[in-house]
Amino acid sequence: MLLYLLRHANADTPAAQDDERPLTGKGQAQARKVARFCSDHECLPELILTSPLLRARETAAPLGERLGREVFVTPWLKSGMEPEEALAGLQEHREFEAVLLVGHEPDLSRLIGHLLGCAGGQVLVRKASLTLLDVPVLRAGTATLLLALPCRLM
Repeated sequence: MLLYLLRHANADTPAAQDDERPLTGKGQAQARKVARFCSDHECLPELILTSPLLRARETAAPLGERLGREVFVTPWLKSGMEPEEALAGLQEHREFEAVLLVGHEPDLSRLIGHLLGCAGGQVLVRKASLTLLDVPVLRAGTATLLLALPCRLM
């Protein structure tokens, strides 16, 4: 499986609840930039899964629109996801060759580190950055890093 991981774009800090923090103007521009990059460079996931939190859903929406894919809200991608929880959730979608996850930190960095077999299990994932892993088996230490690109370089 090709696994794309996208951290949500810049979000407003003040909100009644953390779950409802919307993207800032900068974050909306970042989300559109990532969508344009994916379209222009044939980063074409068959399936887009997003966290239920507003900032992640707003980051995923331009991707779905630009790539012509439906975006599915996935409860296990919520903030606080553990790597094993993500792997269990991905097992349900193993028939897809390319999947994109939109989520949060430090969840995505822990998942990437886990899949790569990194000591300490963590790498840095900046806001609106795109990471691509080749994951032949949904298990720790089996992935190969193919791409790690911050939004500012897209």
